[in-house]
Amino acid sequence: MSKFSLTRYSKKPALRTRAAVLVAGMGASLALGAGAASAMDGGALQALSTDVASTVHAQADAQKKAVDAEKKAAADRAKAAADRHERAQRQLQKTNGWEKPVDKYGIGEKFGLAGSHWSHRHSGQDFVVPTGTEVKAAHEGTVVKAGPNGGGDGPAYGNAIVIKHGPHTYTQYAHLSKIQVQVGQKVSAGQKIALSGSTGNSTGPHLHFEVRTGPDYGTGIEPVKYLRGEHVDV
Repeated sequence: MSKFSLTRYSKKPALRTRAAVLVAGMGASLALGAGAASAMDGGALQALSTDVASTVHAQADAQKKAVDAEKKAAADRAKAAADRHERAQRQLQKTNGWEKPVDKYGIGEKFGLAGSHWSHRHSGQDFVVPTGTEVKAAHEGTVVKAGPNGGGDGPAYGNAIVIKHGPHTYTQYAHLSKIQVQVGQKVSAGQKIALSGSTGNSTGPHLHFEVRTGPDYGTGIEPVKYLRGEHVDV
C-alpha cells in the first residue's frame, strides 16, 4: 500500500468523529432549546392562570357591589316614599288644623254611654292620662269658658275650658288639674292650654273631651268620629 493510500484512509475516521461530535452538539442544542421553551410555556400558563383568577374575583366583587348598591337604592327609595307619605299626612292635618288634645293616652268612657256617673248620658270621650299630662287645643280658636265649676257648665266637670272654633264648633276640656289660659284668649292648634287631672265628678285621672255645636252643656256630638273626619288618627 502506498503512502498516499495510508494517508487518505487515516483521515476518514477523524472526519466521522468530527461529524458525530457536531451531530451530538446539535442534538444537545435542540434539547436545551426544547427545555427552555417548556420552561417558558409553564411560566406563561401560570401567569395566565393568575390573571384569570384575578379577573374572576374582580367580576365577583363588582357584581356584589352592584347588588349591594341596588339594595341600598331600594331601601332609600322606600324610606323616601315613607317620608313623603308622612309629610303629606302632616300637611293634611295642618291644612285641616285639628289635632288630638293629648298625645299618649288610653281610651276611657265613650260618648253616649249610660251610667250613674252622668245625669243623662256621657257627653264626651275620656282619654285616660296621668295627672299633669299636657292638654292641647284641638283647633285654633278663642277661649269662651275657663275656670272651676266646669267654667260654668256645672261642678261635675271640675276645672274646665271651652274654646270656640267657629259659629257652630266648640271643644271642651274637663277635670283639669291646672288651667293655663283665660277667657278671651286666642289659641292655636296644638297649643298647651292646661294640665290633666281628676277634679269634679271623676273616678280617676283623665281628660274629658267634648266637641259641641254650641258653648253649653247638652250640645255635644260624637268627638272621636268628628276628629277622624278631620283626618286626626284617634
